[in-house]
Amino acid sequence: MAAPITAALLIIGDEILSGRTKDKNIGYIAEYLTGVGIDLCEVRIVPDVEDEIVAALNSLRQRYTYLFTTGGIGPTHDDITADAVARAFGVGIDHDPRAVAMLRERYQPHELNEARLRMARIPDGADLIENPISKAPGFKIGNVFVMAGVPAIMQSMLDTIAPTLQTGARMLAETIEAEGLAEGNYAAGLADIASAHPGVSIGSYPSFSTSGFRNQIVVRGRDPVAVARAVAAVQDLLHRLKSDGVPH
Repeated sequence: MAAPITAALLIIGDEILSGRTKDKNIGYIAEYLTGVGIDLCEVRIVPDVEDEIVAALNSLRQRYTYLFTTGGIGPTHDDITADAVARAFGVGIDHDPRAVAMLRERYQPHELNEARLRMARIPDGADLIENPISKAPGFKIGNVFVMAGVPAIMQSMLDTIAPTLQTGARMLAETIEAEGLAEGNYAAGLADIASAHPGVSIGSYPSFSTSGFRNQIVVRGRDPVAVARAVAAVQDLLHRLKSDGVPH
C-alpha cells in the first residue's frame, strides 16, 4: 500500500498550558484528519515564546507531510505565531494587502487600529486561509497551515483547506466488546494476536460507569482483509476465555 499521509498539530498558547483555556481542537482535528485519510501522529503544546514556537515548527514540519498550528494569530502583543513562522522559514513579514482587505470587510476605517492590523501581518510568500466568521485570515506556507485557536474559526478554516490536502487510504476501525472479561484476563492473548498481525493496530480501552468496567478492543488498519482476520482472532480469543469460565 502507498505510504500514509502524516500530520502533526502544534498548539500555541500560555492559556492552554496554564489550564485557563481548555483545548477543544485536538479531538476535532484528529477525527477530521482520520476521516479524510491523514494520520495525526504527534501533538505538541508550546507557550507564547518565539524560540519555543520556532523550534517546534522546524522539527515538526520536517518530520510529517503536514503541520497544523492553532492559536497566536490575534491582535494582542502575545500573538506571535506569524512572526515565529516567518522566522522559521527565514522570510520577511509585513501587512499583507489581501489580509488588510479582508479585515476592511468587517471593520470601519476608524476601527481598523494598529492592534487589529496585526492580524494582517503575513509571512512573505504565504497563501491566505479565509475566515468567514471574523475575517482575520490564517495562512499556509510550505507544508504548514496556521489557523486560529477559537474552535469555530479553526473548524471553518479546516473546511476551507481540506480540499487542497493530499490524502491516503482511510483507516478502518472495528470495535469488539469484551463483555464480562477484565483486561488482565485477555492481555497475554491479545499481545500474541498483535504480534501475529503486524499490519494492524490493536488496542484495549477500559472505561468505568455506574454499572462497572466496560472493556472494548479496537482493531485498526487500512487493509480490510487484514482487519477482518485480526477481528476474527480477537473474537475467537474472547469466546475461548468465556467458554473456559475465566473469572471476571
